[in-house]
Amino acid sequence: GAARALMSVSDEQIGSVREGGASDSRPAALVQTLRLVIQYDGTAFEGWQIQDGDRPARTVQGLLRDAAAQITGQPARIRGAGRTDAGVHAWGQIASLRVESKLTPARMLGALNARLPADVAVLDCQLVAEDWDALRAARAKHYRYQIWNGRVRSPLRAARWHWFRERLDVGAMRAGAEFFVGRQDFAAMQASGSSVKTTVRNLTRCDLTGAGGGEIILDVEGEGFLRHMVRNLAGTLIEVGRGRWQPGAVREILNSLDRGQAGPTAPAHGLSMMRVWDDIEPRRASNSVASGDSPSDDTQVPDSVDDEGPVG
Repeated sequence: GAARALMSVSDEQIGSVREGGASDSRPAALVQTLRLVIQYDGTAFEGWQIQDGDRPARTVQGLLRDAAAQITGQPARIRGAGRTDAGVHAWGQIASLRVESKLTPARMLGALNARLPADVAVLDCQLVAEDWDALRAARAKHYRYQIWNGRVRSPLRAARWHWFRERLDVGAMRAGAEFFVGRQDFAAMQASGSSVKTTVRNLTRCDLTGAGGGEIILDVEGEGFLRHMVRNLAGTLIEVGRGRWQPGAVREILNSLDRGQAGPTAPAHGLSMMRVWDDIEPRRASNSVASGDSPSDDTQVPDSVDDEGPVG
C-alpha cells in the first residue's frame, strides 16, 4: 500500500551512497523508527520486559536495546507489542525500535543479529513513521499452547510442550473452549495480584487440535490478554480433559469472576506468541498463522491491549 511505498522510498534515500564517492557523500545519522519482527526461545529469559532492581535480569528487550546501542553508539528505545512472561517463547513478536542511525533497515537487521545470542533473532526490519509505536499499533495476537499427552515423556518436546501424562479427552476440552470465545469478563482467568483498568477481553478464536495420548495444540486469538490468561485458560481446559469438570463448567467459572474457581496455571514453556497483527500487517484470512480460520480485517484500535504487564 501507500505506507509500504513510503517506507521503501525512505529506505532507499537513507541507504543511498554514491559509488566511489567521498566520505561526505554518506548520509548523516537520522533519528528513525524501525518495526522489528522477533523470534526467541524464552527458556533462559526472565521475560520480554526490562526489569528494575539491582539484580541483573536477562530480558529480550534488554538485549535488543543494548545491541542497538552498540551499533549506533547512542541510547536506543524499544517497545514490544506484548510483554511475554519468563519462559514464554515467540515466533513473531513485534517491536518498535527508535535509534539515531544512517544504516538501512537491511543493514540494521544484520548488525543486530550479529550481536544477539543464539536464542533470539530479528526476522524482519523495516522503516516506519517516526512516531509509530508497536504497543499502540497492535490490533490482535495469536498465542499457542502445546501439550504432550504421551504416556512417556518426550525429551525432544521438553522445551516447547507441557507434558501431561494422564490421558485427556480432547472432545470435552474442545467443547469447553467454545465458552471462551467472545467479548466477556475474563477476571477468572487473570493471575491474582494483577491491576488492570478492565478485565473484559475479546477472544475471536479458541480451539484445539490433536488427540488424547499424543500432541494437543490450543490456539487462542484475541485483541488483548490479561496476565497469565492463556496459561490459566489452558490449565482450566486440562481439568476438563481429565474429567474433573464437564465442559459447561467453563461458563460457570467465567461467570464467577473468581480466579480461585479456575484450573491451575499451565507451565510457561508450553506457550508461544505466534503472531501479532498491527496497522502495518492487518489481520486477514490470507495471512493468518493457522490454516482453516478466517479472521476479520482488524483496522481499528482495540479497547484493550496488553499494556499492564506480562501476559504469558
